[in-house]
Amino acid sequence: MRPVFYLGGAIAVAALLAAPAARAGDTAPAVAAPEPSPWLFGDWNGERTRLKDRGIDFQFSYTGEAAYNATGGTRQDAAWADQYVAGVTLDLEKLVGIPAAQFQATITQRTGRNLSDDADLGTLQQVQEVYGRGQTTRLTQFWYQQQFANNLIDWKVGRMGVGEDFAGFSCDFQNLTFCGSDPGNIAGDYIYNWPISQWGTRLKVNIEDFGYVEAGVYDVNPAYLGVSKALLPVWFSGSTGALIPVELAWQPTFGGGALPGSYKIGVWYDTSEANDVVDDANGDPFDVSGLPPAKHRGRYGAYINFQQNLTPDLRAFLNAVVSDDRTSTTDAQVAAGLVYTGLFDSRPQDDIAFAIGTTHVNDRVADEEGIEGSEYAAEVYYTWRPTPALQFRPNLQYVYRPGGNSANGNVFVLGLKSSATF
Repeated sequence: MRPVFYLGGAIAVAALLAAPAARAGDTAPAVAAPEPSPWLFGDWNGERTRLKDRGIDFQFSYTGEAAYNATGGTRQDAAWADQYVAGVTLDLEKLVGIPAAQFQATITQRTGRNLSDDADLGTLQQVQEVYGRGQTTRLTQFWYQQQFANNLIDWKVGRMGVGEDFAGFSCDFQNLTFCGSDPGNIAGDYIYNWPISQWGTRLKVNIEDFGYVEAGVYDVNPAYLGVSKALLPVWFSGSTGALIPVELAWQPTFGGGALPGSYKIGVWYDTSEANDVVDDANGDPFDVSGLPPAKHRGRYGAYINFQQNLTPDLRAFLNAVVSDDRTSTTDAQVAAGLVYTGLFDSRPQDDIAFAIGTTHVNDRVADEEGIEGSEYAAEVYYTWRPTPALQFRPNLQYVYRPGGNSANGNVFVLGLKSSATF
């Protein structure tokens, strides 16, 4: 755990140095404090803002997650996983005169250990969402975006993740049940969430005073998961098919604009041929018969993603996703929660949140393995933001029946998620 304390201490010291200080005995007239910088290391003497005004906007960030299992697993252990992000957005209208166009390139690197594996927690969803997909450096975004007809039509093409545009959801919670685009949480063998990118294109039509409708086509290829050429925008051979998602979003506002909402419903279809999760071609369990799994053409699913401000400070969310039981080992996930901002008057930007959810093992798989089939998770966190560029989020997680199997001990995790924008 020493890297946790070294890094956390270094970030905290940087935050204190960056914050304005008051000396005892100061008697100078009060002067309005400048707006705090959104970057921990400041504006580079104004150069960063000047670059952004000219069309070059850099992004640098860090996220680290610590986890310790007080109960559950085969042993008590602690783990630290983290992610570094470096990106740039190019405003092509400012730079080269292409109206309403931009280009995005982002590189990520993940390092560290995973408590779910190290302590044999047996969970379906990781207790450190930032871990996964190989601890390596990757090209996560490499796309071109163009708007037409005064933003009526929005087109995007390049290397990107499906969750950027479909079933998009924040990753504020540390347990993966409540983080990111949930289709990728249960169908991750072909729907790739951040930091994996795949070649694809997305076309969105914005509907005034309603929301939007969009559709995409993404290349399906397990080679994207590998580490070979992970930093290069190459097209891998061996594609199995095309993933086609469609999403409709209603984005109302209530209370005179003070209560925004977002209600998204979507479906997807993958044209690939995939193995049955239980049966062989004769309808018998392939782990008994020894024959190859039966083949199915096409994989599919559907989801909803609802968010609504109940008050200006209180937001509720509900995410639910299902996938077909022929090809998906986990075939459903539901998560709901509340986020409240400004619990204390002295900390108006801090927030507290609570969520509960479940991930379901396909009944056919559960029956074959003799397990109950549903894992239940809950998490509560508090976010302390000493500056806009820095946040610390201690959290408590509880996982009931990890892996959908009552033979696994229930898990109680103490976590800490820290992030900084540089």
